[in-house]
Amino acid sequence: MKHLTLLFLITIFIACDQKSSTEQLPFLGNTIYEGNDTIYHTIQDFQLVDQDSSIVTNETFGDKIYVADFFFTSCPTICPKMKAQMLRVYEKFEGSDEVGILSHTIDPTYDTVALLKDYAERLGVSSDKWKFLTGDQDYIYELAENSYISLADEDGNAPGGFVHSGAFLLVDKDRRIRGFYDGTVPEQVDVLINDIERLLKEYQPATEK
Repeated sequence: MKHLTLLFLITIFIACDQKSSTEQLPFLGNTIYEGNDTIYHTIQDFQLVDQDSSIVTNETFGDKIYVADFFFTSCPTICPKMKAQMLRVYEKFEGSDEVGILSHTIDPTYDTVALLKDYAERLGVSSDKWKFLTGDQDYIYELAENSYISLADEDGNAPGGFVHSGAFLLVDKDRRIRGFYDGTVPEQVDVLINDIERLLKEYQPATEK
């Protein structure tokens, strides 16, 4: 039931009509209204390890917009498509200090730090811009479900032994989710790239917009 609920939510988010380029991107997840205050869903504090064996926390990308996803290196199905599309995002914003990428492995037993480093090197990407993260498996699954509203779990019936969403999640500088996109569909990634540019403009001083 948990898998079905998460897949339903992800499908709804991805299927939503895209806002016009002049409108602010939505705030996704559970929003709480307390009097005159609005409390948006935010990514929880976390601590993981990247392909350089460096500790990564929220503060690592505290001044960046970032795109998050969940994958595993031995994935025989959607992960290669996802990484090909994420490379497009990387290459588009490679020169921007305000945009980063966090890819979380859902198979940390197999995906060691050394293997993730080799994986990143084969993609030809910089760890300053694109971090491949590992840590305790249950911790990563909890982060996926509760913070990123995404799906990540073991499943002996699934190809490769794991089931996960193919979603790319756009997170703003204040840890709020601003978009869900199907990372296997080039047209959805086109929208993501456009939305990153729109989100960057939200953080520009009014005089620069």
